[in-house]
Amino acid sequence: MAESFAKNFIDYEEYPQSADIQNRCVNMIGRLLNAPVGSGSGAVGTSCVGSSEAIMLAVLAMKKRWKNKRVAEGKSTDKPNIIMSSAVQVCWEKAARYFEVEEKLVYCTEERYVIDPEETVSLVDENTIGICVILGTTYTGEYEDVKGVNDLLLKKGMNIPIHVDAASGGFVAPFVTPDLKWDFRLENVVSINLSGHKYGLVYPGVGWVVWRAAEFLPQELVFNINYLGADQASFTLNFSKGASQVIGQYYQLIRLGKKGYRAIMSNLTRTADYLSDSLEALGYIIMSKKSGEGLPLVAFRLPPTNGDDSERHYDEFALAHALRVRGWVVPAYTMAPKTNNLKMLRVVIREDFTRPRADALITDIRQAAKMLDDMDHESVRRQNEFIHAHHTASAKAKHNPDTFRKETHSLQGKTGKTHAIC
Repeated sequence: MAESFAKNFIDYEEYPQSADIQNRCVNMIGRLLNAPVGSGSGAVGTSCVGSSEAIMLAVLAMKKRWKNKRVAEGKSTDKPNIIMSSAVQVCWEKAARYFEVEEKLVYCTEERYVIDPEETVSLVDENTIGICVILGTTYTGEYEDVKGVNDLLLKKGMNIPIHVDAASGGFVAPFVTPDLKWDFRLENVVSINLSGHKYGLVYPGVGWVVWRAAEFLPQELVFNINYLGADQASFTLNFSKGASQVIGQYYQLIRLGKKGYRAIMSNLTRTADYLSDSLEALGYIIMSKKSGEGLPLVAFRLPPTNGDDSERHYDEFALAHALRVRGWVVPAYTMAPKTNNLKMLRVVIREDFTRPRADALITDIRQAAKMLDDMDHESVRRQNEFIHAHHTASAKAKHNPDTFRKETHSLQGKTGKTHAIC
C-alpha cells in the first residue's frame, strides 16, 4: 500500500494492474454477495471513496432507470421519491437532497429500531425509484428484513428495486450468518454497497458498490473517456485518487479468504455477546441483537427511572463524558425520531477489541456510573460542561461557521436525532 500512495488509480495506461485488481475485487465481492453467474450475466461495480460515494452512485442509477421508464411511458418525472428508515446514515439524506429525490421515511418506534416491511411497502407509489434497506443500522447494528420487503413486493407484483446498504454488515453477515437471505439471492435486490474500511479490514477511504447485472446500471451514466493515453469506462463522482486502498482490499481478500474473514467476524461476534451479557448483568438495557443477528456491536441504555428524577441525576451523555475522561470514546446518541427521545450508548467491536479490553471497559463503566451516582444534579452538570470544553475536540473546533450551525433541513435539525457514524 505504501508503494501505491503516489499511484493515481485513474491512470489505467500507466498503472494497468490497479484497474485489474479493482475488477478482481468486484468479482470476488460479487460472488460473496451471490450475484448471478453464467454467460452474459455477472456483477458489475466499482470502488468508491467510502460507502457515501457508493450510495450516491446507487441512488443515481435507480433514479435514472425510473426516469427512463417514466419517459418511455409518457409520464411525468417531476417527483421521484425513495423509501428509507428514519435511522439511515446522513449520506442517504445527502443523496436525496443533492439529487432532488423526496425522502419517504419509515419511522422507528420505542420497541422497533428498524423498518417494518408492511409499512415500507405501503409507502410505494408510481414515483418510487427504490427502497433502501440497511444491513446493520448505525444505531443498534440490527439487520433490517430485506427478505420480508422483497417477498412483499413480489406478492403484490411490484417491480421496485431494493438497494441494500451493507456498509457495515456486508463483510460480516456472509461469514457469521451465511444462510441469511439479504443479497442478490433475492430477486428485487439490484445493488449493494459495502465499506472496505469498516469490517472489510482496510484503512479508511474505500467503499464498493455492486449491481447484480449491467442492465441495472444505465449506460448513459457510464462515461467512456480517453485520458492519459487509454480508453476507460468511468462511473464515479471522484476521478483522481490513490490506488493504495484498492490494493489493500485485494490483499486482505486474498490473504484472509473466506476462512480468515469467518474466523475474525465470529470472534468479534463472541466478544460482542460477552460484553452485552456483562452490561445486562449490570442492569443496562441492551438494544442490540446477539449471536450474529446483527453487527458485532453493543447498543445499550440506562434503565428507566419510572419518572422519579431524584432517582438518577445523569443520562447516557453524562456517562459517555465520564468514560471520555478514562480514555474511552463511547458515543452517546439520541435515537431516530418518534422513539420518545430515547438515548443510547454504542460500543463497536473491531478486530483489536479483545476480551481483556472488554473487561477493562466493563470495569470503567461500573466505576464511572458509581461516581455519577454519588454526585448531585448540579455537580453532574458542571462536570459535563468541563469535560465537553476540555476533553472533546468538537468543543474546540473552529472550522464550522456560525452560518451553518443549527440547520433545520436534516433529520437531526428537525428532530434532534443524532447522526451516527459507524
